[in-house]
Amino acid sequence: MQRTFDVRAVREQFPALGRRYNSRGVVYFDGPGGSQVARQAIAAISGYMERGGANLHGVFPTSTETEEILAATRTAAADFLGAAPEEIAFGANMTTLTFAISRTLAHEWDEESEIVVTELDHRANVDPWLVAATERGARVRWVGVDPDTLTLDEEDLARNINKKTRLVAVGLASNAVGTVNDVAAVAERAHSTGAIVAVDAVHAAPHIPVDRDAIGADIITCSAYKFFGPHVGVTAIRREIFERMNVYRLEPAPEHIPDKLETGTQNHEGIAGVKGALDFIASLGEGTSQRERLAEAMRTIEEREADLAAKFRVGLKDLPRVELYAAPDNVRKTPTIAFRVEGHTTEEVCARMLEQGFFIAAGDFYASTLAEKLGIGESGGFIRAGLAPYNTEEEVERFVEALEKVIKGG
Repeated sequence: MQRTFDVRAVREQFPALGRRYNSRGVVYFDGPGGSQVARQAIAAISGYMERGGANLHGVFPTSTETEEILAATRTAAADFLGAAPEEIAFGANMTTLTFAISRTLAHEWDEESEIVVTELDHRANVDPWLVAATERGARVRWVGVDPDTLTLDEEDLARNINKKTRLVAVGLASNAVGTVNDVAAVAERAHSTGAIVAVDAVHAAPHIPVDRDAIGADIITCSAYKFFGPHVGVTAIRREIFERMNVYRLEPAPEHIPDKLETGTQNHEGIAGVKGALDFIASLGEGTSQRERLAEAMRTIEEREADLAAKFRVGLKDLPRVELYAAPDNVRKTPTIAFRVEGHTTEEVCARMLEQGFFIAAGDFYASTLAEKLGIGESGGFIRAGLAPYNTEEEVERFVEALEKVIKGG
């Protein structure tokens, strides 16, 4: 059943949508690089700072209130990711958290160990594991991507996961082309060999419901600046793995989870903003619990964005000299549109579209292995336009019309 979605009401919650460029209203199609921030997140950040902030473990109100905010945000993030609050840790961003986690898990690796990464992933879910493997002498196996379908090679996946595998790192969705991976199937095979599954959900979290346990992830990490909040990383680590992790920490710092992974003083105002962003998402759903409201909201967002993205892709396919990079119609995708225009550089297209008020970007977006596999890594990579809940059908139609003029030299 198609759920109702009041895009005008949603747009009212994003002050940045009022910005103008070249005397035109801005169209933010750069969501895959970072969404605009919801009003509730902004209010939570400023509210925390205006009331007075403090570090933890004090008896005075600003300290105890900070602890309450962190606890409330852990609960909200746990509901968002399908985990328990004590399994949630915060950090600067997904990349920084993954480097810290990889160094810790690598303590258990040796020259007989193997790890598995994929050609479809953002390098943030590749390089931290490569560095750790190199330091421990572990072998790295790569799962290939099918350049025609832009999906992972299932046979390659089956070949590369074996009894020596200690960790499999896989993205829930490609930040470059939007392909949603069957992580549950990957996790089932990985767990049959005793391997840990680390999932990058940065790109998926703003677009589809996330349930760590349902997809079989042991570690799942995302960043709030992709789902309408500030620059804060969030990870959910399965308790039995988290508790045995021997993290790098200062001697007086807590040894218990989740605090032991949160090195130094955290970004308290940012964490307050994460709670505001999740409150905004929950306001779009219905249910008797926060988890139900968040899941319902994300299902609604996915349905609405998928419909809009399908119209976007059809519009681009009808244009001459446009090459679209997308998995087949029967493959689940986020509303991320990657393409190139024959006869124009990627940067040129972005600049020309900017004249019409469209904010889009070009490059490999740290999915550099995928760009190289497709033969476009050294020629500007992809042009990427991504949808968010605040984008409209009218914006999509205007974009296609404006791009057609660029192609025709108008």
